Amino acid sequence: MAEFSKLLTKTDIQKRLSLPTKFFKPLPSLKGSHVRDFPAIDESGFVWTFQCSTRKKGHPKPVLSKGWLAFVRHKELKVGDRVKFFKEKDRSGPATPFYRVEAEKEIKIFGAIFGYSPIVAPFP
Repeated sequence: MAEFSKLLTKTDIQKRLSLPTKFFKPLPSLKGSHVRDFPAIDESGFVWTFQCSTRKKGHPKPVLSKGWLAFVRHKELKVGDRVKFFKEKDRSGPATPFYRVEAEKEIKIFGAIFGYSPIVAPFP
């Protein structure tokens, strides 16, 4: 089951992936900072490095910036497509989590959303 899933908006496609605060818990701990890089493996086995950050003051809304737009371009994501992140445990090490990321294209039939199809793109 996905730790979090989001239908992409115009801001998500053009600038950064903006996440609701409720999705903050499954993200990597910021360890006293407001920014942290973390790797995520896609369905092709490629490792993407994303930067998660929050505002320094006020409401700590998380966003993914660095690495995110390259992922969007490579997967050719559009508004309405969906992205999912999964937090996994590394079986080879001591409880070190890693992340998987999946992108799904919106499927429309006669203008109605029929479902979503996984995007499997070759390595960048």
